[in-house]
Formats: sequence, structure tokens, C-alpha cells
Amino acid sequence: MTTTGYTEDALVEQPAIALLAELGWETVNAYNEFDQGISPLGRETKADVVLKTRLHDALLRINQEAAVESIHQAIEELTRDRSRISAVGANQEIYHLLKNGVRATIPDPESDGETVEVVRVIDWDNPENNDFLLCSQFWVTGEMHTRRADLVGFVNGLPLLFIELKAAHRRLETAFTGNLRDYKDTIPQLFWPNALIILSNGSQSRVGSVSAGWEHFAEWKKVGSEVETGRVSLETMLRGVCEQTRFLDLVENFCLFQEVPGGLIKLTAKNHQYLGVNNAMDALVDIRQRDGKLGVFWHTQGSGKSVSMMFFTQKVLRKVPGNWTFVVVTDRQELDGQIYKHFASAGVVTEGRAQAENSRHLRQLLSEDHRYIFTLIHKFRVPEEVSIRNDIIVITDEAHRSQYDTLALNMRTALPNAAFLAFTGTPLIVGEEKTRQVFGDYISVYDFQQSVADGATVPLYYENRIPELQLINENLNEDMERLLEEAELDEAQEKKLEREFAREYHLITREDRLEAVAKDLVAHFTGRGFQGKAMVVCIDKATA
Repeated sequence: MTTTGYTEDALVEQPAIALLAELGWETVNAYNEFDQGISPLGRETKADVVLKTRLHDALLRINQEAAVESIHQAIEELTRDRSRISAVGANQEIYHLLKNGVRATIPDPESDGETVEVVRVIDWDNPENNDFLLCSQFWVTGEMHTRRADLVGFVNGLPLLFIELKAAHRRLETAFTGNLRDYKDTIPQLFWPNALIILSNGSQSRVGSVSAGWEHFAEWKKVGSEVETGRVSLETMLRGVCEQTRFLDLVENFCLFQEVPGGLIKLTAKNHQYLGVNNAMDALVDIRQRDGKLGVFWHTQGSGKSVSMMFFTQKVLRKVPGNWTFVVVTDRQELDGQIYKHFASAGVVTEGRAQAENSRHLRQLLSEDHRYIFTLIHKFRVPEEVSIRNDIIVITDEAHRSQYDTLALNMRTALPNAAFLAFTGTPLIVGEEKTRQVFGDYISVYDFQQSVADGATVPLYYENRIPELQLINENLNEDMERLLEEAELDEAQEKKLEREFAREYHLITREDRLEAVAKDLVAHFTGRGFQGKAMVVCIDKATA
């Protein structure tokens, strides 16, 4: 039996190239690029990673009114050496140029001074006006070594897409540990403009950013809708990420740079964040038909809700006309500070006084012109009209906790023409009709089961340890089911449930039992065989 035909090239690379060609990318095999001395791609040496001829032509096409000098300055700024700063810092610099354009200063003969022109690098609104080129077997030379990348995708001559492929029988992680790390060390200039990195062995595929560790490279299982059946494949990845309109959307609206304790990192959207945020964008288009109820965004704990909030707000400010203000509402002081710092560390919020200190300060902030306001729900304690603006979007975190019922309606009264969007990590339950009255129904769902399957959330396991109380009620399960069915948690039923449960409290919390539980916790935590955190959940604070 021969293995001819069962190679990485035949089984993985060639089908990927064919699919990208179907998606509108021009394809070129660059293995023999310099064999004739002159590169058909317009590179002078293998150290060049920007295709300047294509970049020049694209900038002229996109900026037809710009001066020739402005085009030259833009090319010079995009291609200058950035080896003295960190790789992520270089990537951030070029990203801002891609997104916002390059400011060029040229002489103004009329005033004997200078004038500033902004040269757009990518036509974000018209994908067909850009140049998409895929090079296979692309040679790049660094300071000491030369490497050959499997696939590099260029948009207007800039290498925004990097794809590393492995044979189907190879572990996908080796594409990261054995290849990508080496490329970033030896040919770092290839990654300065990079937007997205895809790793695949044909059957498994993951996508991530230039700063992401292996654990933050994620699968892309659905192309256009949350209701699709998830499928892990290179085809799903390429259709979902590299179709030209989606690719530009991901680059323009789903990249953030954040300062964290370890330094600067780049965040790119996971599949569920991309689909969920775009569902919210669709809801915003129908804001009037929805009576301001944008819906409930249910993504389970640990799936990056706050990052999704930032993607959403940034995309609205960039793509939807209007003088939008986002009021970010939480119900705990520490959560308010935490989410504000999260937005600030990503450069989304730059104002110093965006947090409402009290009800009066909140009213003042709402009367001024701010892009972001952070407040506790309790500062809407008085049902009074504060602002009639129709370009305010209220974003609440964990919007269906019990204390939101009256306070959420107070928000509605204070901001009668605002739109309301709820982010939550837990599903709505029976009896939370007031939540729907304010926010509407689900617009995006990413539940615990999906999160565990994607590796975004650690699975939960239950182990019954040191049973201390003897069960003498053989009908306990039936009794509990009956109680929970009856307890839709209005005031009378809550009291009833408390009365039934209070009889067990003194047994559960007696000192000798708590001593035994505490000893078992310590023994189990220290003897479980690995380092890590743990969480203790108790019946109340005193017991904890």
C-alpha cells in the first residue's frame, strides 16, 4: 500500500486553496517566486512582507482624491521597521492605521503651510473594492533564518491572514508549539500587520490572535447563524472567517488590545461572540419596531460577556450613525468598578469620570455628552424622567436578579426613549416577566453545555463526600419537586419555602458537622494532585 496522494499538500493545503479561491481570493504559489530573479509579487527581497505594488494600487483606488505624496507617506508609515517595539505593540500600531487610516502631512501651496490628509488603507464598506490575494509556500527571511509559510492572505498587499497547516495524522497543537512560535521568533515582521492566525490539520481547526496562547485559540463551528448545527472542519473555519465580508468585519470590529498584568494582549472574537454581537446589531436596526427592547444576550459565565459588550459598543459607534451613549448598569459596587476597569484597560473608555457616584451625579452625566456611563442599578431609585434622548442604549449585566424588577422599571421611566440590552450568564426563569417587559426575549444564546464543548468553560463534576445526615424521609425527592413546582417565588411562596427549609438549618450547620466538612475540604484541596483555585459555596455567610 502506498501513501502517495495522502500528503499534507494534497489532503489539506490544496483543498484550502481551492475553497479560498471559491471565496474570491486570488491564489498564487510563491514557492519559486525568486527563481527568475525578479519577484512577480513585486518584492525586492524575501525580507519584505508587504507587497508594495499591490498596496500602492489599492491606496490609489480607495483614495482617488488624495495627493501622490500622501500615498507615498502612507506606504512608508505602514512598512517602516518596528523591530524596536514589542510584537504586540507593533501589531497595535499597524492595526490603528488599518482601521482609522494614515495621517499624511503635505505642503499647502495656498497658505504656505501644511495640510493633513487621511489615507484610507482598507475600504471597509465595500469589500469588492479591496485586493484579496492568497500566497502559498511564501518565503520570508528574518535576521538569521528563512522560513516558508504555508498560506499567507494579503489584503491590499498587507499580510493580514496567516494559516499554518499540518498533515491530518499530526496533532494540531504542534502547529502552535512547533511552527507558529518559531515563525514569530525568526520572522516577526510577518506578524506586525497580522489580523488573524488559523491553525489546521484538516479535521481540526482553530483561530486566534498574534498574542494568544494555545488555550485561547478557538474552534469556529458555525458560519452564519447560532441555529446551525456546529461542525468542526477546515471548511467551516474558512467559510466562517475568510469569506471577504466576514473577514473584514472581524478585522474592523472584533479586535481589541488590552493592558493586563502580563503586558499588552490582542483580543479577537470567538465564534459565539461574533454571532451574538451581530445578532444584537440586527436588533438595533429594528430598534423602533422592538420598542427599544433589544433583547437578552445569554452567554454562560466565563464565555467573555464583557468582551462581547465592548465589541458591540465599538461596532455601534463605528458603523451606526448617531451620537450614541451607552449606560452600563450593574448591581454591585465591585462589579461596577471591575467592568469599568475592563473597558478602560482596552482603551474603549478614555474618560476619567464616567462612573456615576450617586443619583444626582448620574442625572448630571445623562444630561451631558458622554459615550459611556457606568452606574449601579440602585441609582435609579426614584421613578422620574431624566433624559428623553433616543440614542441611549442601556446595557445591564445580570439583568434578571430579583432586585432588578422595580429598579428596571425605574430605568424605563428615567430613560423613556432609550434602548435596553441585557447581558446575563444564567437563563431567565419562571416568574421573571418584568425582565422581558424591559428587555425583550433572547437574541443570543450560548449555554453551559456549548461552552464546555468548546473548551471555554471547565466542566463541573459532582462527588458526594462525608454524608453526615441520615435521610429518614423516603419521599424527599417527591416532596422537593412538589415544593419547587409550587414555588414560583412570589412573596408568599418564598416564605413557605423558607419555613420548610428552616427546620433543617440547625442540623446542617451544627458545629461538629461543620468541623468535619472543613477538615475534608482542606484534605481534599491539598491532596488532589494539582495546583489551582477552588470555590466554596455554603448555605450562608456565617456557615462559610
